[in-house]
Amino acid sequence: MLYFIDIFGVVAFAISGVLVAQSKRMDPFGILIIAFVTATGGGMLRDVLIGDTPVIWMKNPVYVYLIFGATVFGILFRSKIDYLRTSLFLFDTIGIGLYTVIGVEKGLTAGLAPPICISLGIMSACFGGVIRDILCNEIPVIFSREIYATACFVGASCYLILLKLHVPTNINFVISVLVVIIIRLVAVRFKIALPSVYKD
Repeated sequence: MLYFIDIFGVVAFAISGVLVAQSKRMDPFGILIIAFVTATGGGMLRDVLIGDTPVIWMKNPVYVYLIFGATVFGILFRSKIDYLRTSLFLFDTIGIGLYTVIGVEKGLTAGLAPPICISLGIMSACFGGVIRDILCNEIPVIFSREIYATACFVGASCYLILLKLHVPTNINFVISVLVVIIIRLVAVRFKIALPSVYKD
């Protein structure tokens, strides 16, 4: 279950990276690099911190093939993707939901405390996008007032709570991922943001 969720998360994040790179009019190689760091950046940082090395894409080349395939797909079918911003937002939202749960589960497998597992979930979900945005000369979403890392925090906490309540793992995965996605969608739809510490 964890493996297939990880695979889907890689594809979702890779496509979001492709869309951002295309909006910056990068060449195919640049698009591939952005897709790669978006899909693997958070997971690599997480795995290095918990000592799970070599990182997963080095041990399993399927991830590399998937990112390459997602890049080719994004380049070939860009003209078929209507509403580019909506597509990017959707794939990014799906990606953070999936990677949040994966990061928490990896932390639990490593025997780490719940707060550290939540931090790993947020890191897994957000830091690939942070690297992507920095390379594309954008301010990362995680540093703005948008509900982004907060959604990951709630989803990660939900996963741990349901785990304590002995909810079956597969159901727990689905619920927790949906919690992240729904919070993110609702926040953007109704323009809900964190309060600012600065006076306008």
